[in-house]
Amino acid sequence: MDDALFETFLDVVYRRGRDLAADRFRQMHPEAADAVIAEYDRRITQVKNGYPPKILAAPGRRDDGWYAGPQPNDAFWPPFKKFLLHDKAWPESRVDELNEVSSKIIGFGDNPAEPRFTTKGLVVGHVQSGKTTNFTAVVGKAADVGFRVVIILSGIHNGLRMQTQQRLKRELFDLNQGGWIEMTDVERDFQRPTQKAVSLLQPNGQKVAVFVVKKWHTVLTKLITWLKAARPVLANIPALIVDDEADQASVDTKQINPKILELLSLFPRATYLGYTATPFANVLIDPNADDLYPESFIVSLPRQQGYFGAESIFGRDAAEGEARGAELDGYDMVRIIGDDEVPSLRPATRAAAVGFAPDLTDSLRDAVRYFWLATAVRRLRRDSGHSTMLVHTSMTTAVHEAFRPVLEGFRSRVLTGLTAFDQTLLDSLAKQWQDEQGRVPLGGYPHVDFDTLLPVLRQVVQDTTIVLDNCRSKDRLNYSGPPVTAIAVGGNTLSRGLTLEGLVASFFVRSASTYDTLLQMGRWFGYRPGYEDLPRIWMTQRLRSWFRHLAVVEHEIRLDIERYEEQDLSPRDVGVRIRTHPVLNVTAKMGAARIAYASYGGRRVQTRYFREHDEKWLYENLQAGRDLVQAAINDGAAVEVAGGEVLLREVDVEHVLAFLKSYHVHEDSPDLNDALITKYIRKENRQSDPALLSWSVAVVGSPPDTDEKHLVTFASGVVVGTVNRSKLKDTGGDKADIKTLMSKEHRVIDLDIPPATARRMAEADLMVSRDRDPRHRMQGLLLLYPIAKDSPPDEGNEQTRDPLQAVEHVLGMALVFPGTADDWVPNVSYIAVNPQDQPTDAEDAEEERAALSEDEA
Repeated sequence: MDDALFETFLDVVYRRGRDLAADRFRQMHPEAADAVIAEYDRRITQVKNGYPPKILAAPGRRDDGWYAGPQPNDAFWPPFKKFLLHDKAWPESRVDELNEVSSKIIGFGDNPAEPRFTTKGLVVGHVQSGKTTNFTAVVGKAADVGFRVVIILSGIHNGLRMQTQQRLKRELFDLNQGGWIEMTDVERDFQRPTQKAVSLLQPNGQKVAVFVVKKWHTVLTKLITWLKAARPVLANIPALIVDDEADQASVDTKQINPKILELLSLFPRATYLGYTATPFANVLIDPNADDLYPESFIVSLPRQQGYFGAESIFGRDAAEGEARGAELDGYDMVRIIGDDEVPSLRPATRAAAVGFAPDLTDSLRDAVRYFWLATAVRRLRRDSGHSTMLVHTSMTTAVHEAFRPVLEGFRSRVLTGLTAFDQTLLDSLAKQWQDEQGRVPLGGYPHVDFDTLLPVLRQVVQDTTIVLDNCRSKDRLNYSGPPVTAIAVGGNTLSRGLTLEGLVASFFVRSASTYDTLLQMGRWFGYRPGYEDLPRIWMTQRLRSWFRHLAVVEHEIRLDIERYEEQDLSPRDVGVRIRTHPVLNVTAKMGAARIAYASYGGRRVQTRYFREHDEKWLYENLQAGRDLVQAAINDGAAVEVAGGEVLLREVDVEHVLAFLKSYHVHEDSPDLNDALITKYIRKENRQSDPALLSWSVAVVGSPPDTDEKHLVTFASGVVVGTVNRSKLKDTGGDKADIKTLMSKEHRVIDLDIPPATARRMAEADLMVSRDRDPRHRMQGLLLLYPIAKDSPPDEGNEQTRDPLQAVEHVLGMALVFPGTADDWVPNVSYIAVNPQDQPTDAEDAEEERAALSEDEA
């Protein structure tokens, strides 16, 4: 085929549409038209059905196509591709993946040749995973097909806007200097130009006007006012609006959200693409409102090789319905900050921030020293790039200021000690490096002796600067010059969007109440080529458990998107599904409310956290179990005893609900909230075909042929021995974590499936077994586990487990529900949030808004 003829055909398609292009070619090139059109259709199909990601599209978008992929003579994508291959040394496979993913995003939007269109799409990436690179590719390809205005809404902070402008200039603008009109620059956000928009923006021009602006009310107002004067011209200019960090400020805000909608309305031919790693707020937008709900498509970007996300670092539990039951353990990168240190690192309340003086705690000392050691190792590996440590304990700028003398003083003392060869200091550093080296077995790097490290270490400490990066500071992180070695202390400016180059050590104590805020604070996520074995994170045990839970939430959302794509559902369908996910505090963009109703169809939920030193708490749980068993027997439930397992059949739902009301669940188990579960059960009871009116209750213990101290009596004739469930290391006290309570076969303990058979079955098959059993498809299963208060670790687990040290035997509880994981609830209700007397996200946001207002003024 004649390539020039094919590109001519594409040019007409992108300016006049497919039908007109086909008619014209049949008239002008009758001998070649059919072949050209067939090749065009083939390439469209290749773009839409090629490499992942999975994509949810509105009706019609999956079938209709227009984009045939980039062409060799395109002006903007080919130079960027060459830059990635040669300047950034990307492997060709990675560039090919970016090419296919970005083409798919373009292809599921609208053809710029259409006389009127509004595309609203959402691209879901991972925190620090290359979203900017993806939308850079999309911008280049959009320019190649005829979009003539590109507006990048780059977060709410100057640092992120400048970083984005720098990258686009380096990776797009400078590679084709005659093709772009740069309406903003690195140092300056949008200022009204002297030239009128109507003369600068030309519908048939070849140049693309690009604006990189913050999501500030005053900036957006200036831009909108300037564009409004060119409305007659804008009607014929296809525009692409890229909303970076689309869940921040864009959703449910009184100032920014209306401005973005107004900006979008100025262009009758417009594509809006939201980019975020935390899509909760975006998919909770009312799909029926005139808003930014991604009604056209939702894309979940694939995780690329070498990326460190929540799952890699913190591990996660197996998701419901996964074929394998094993749990994932993250890399050994997390170090625990003791709860007793927290008061010395952040003020307990907002009022206490005034005059707060932080201490150099043991954990902070270790973190800073490790940063210097790891940076020295990078230098020995001939890695001379930026090296950064993050210190994030509070949103309050006064607290950031208070850390400077603490860190400067410590740096000075260590530098003096290294210069004087202080043996006590050297021995301590040598031991710390010996303890840390090799704990993350990645990269296959050779071991480095401390004596080899020492000559480089002093220079690293000397080169280190303490940088305060917050909304009021002037001396912010700047990676545009020579390599930086910096300890960055900050708040919101360091917790979203901004990439911390060469991040090695993170010290994180900041409290937060929402999933999206926590995930976005994870600046340690991302790529660490050449030093993937070195990053470390210091945080509290509570925060570590939260991030592990978030890894499960992230994984399940992406699994859901994949399933919806296979079922050919639209974004409106997925909005309903995610809104009913049984979690609390998903996002602040819910009118300060929590999800109060959720489906448990096909799910199993189980306790894993216990207050091992709270005797009253533990005793009352045991008593709740005894009361349930005795009440069921008194009510005539059939009792089956097999060794240490006791099964009670046909237990009335009222006994189960009474148990749930009296049984204490640890507060860090939101999916076991008794109010949520009770609402779900009551709803199932009221269906036209009622379910969950009858239950099986199983007591899962060991045979009662053991010493008396390990026997638990539930009722007359119901005596079992305890089972062992040791706790994970670094847990205990108010939160002993046993990780897994249920064994796989216990999901079907009341069905006629032998345990050995159940252990061989896939988790998904076990899930549906209850629905296929005519006796149990409408019944729930409640399991009680009497756990020995001194449970030892299993043989071989001594490195990761400690003996349980409870003051009373522990009663674990699990629930198994009939139904499938595809069940969902169409109507969502909410309950109010009770704020704590500590700096909250709302207060943090208020301080940030005040600071932004000062900057704007």
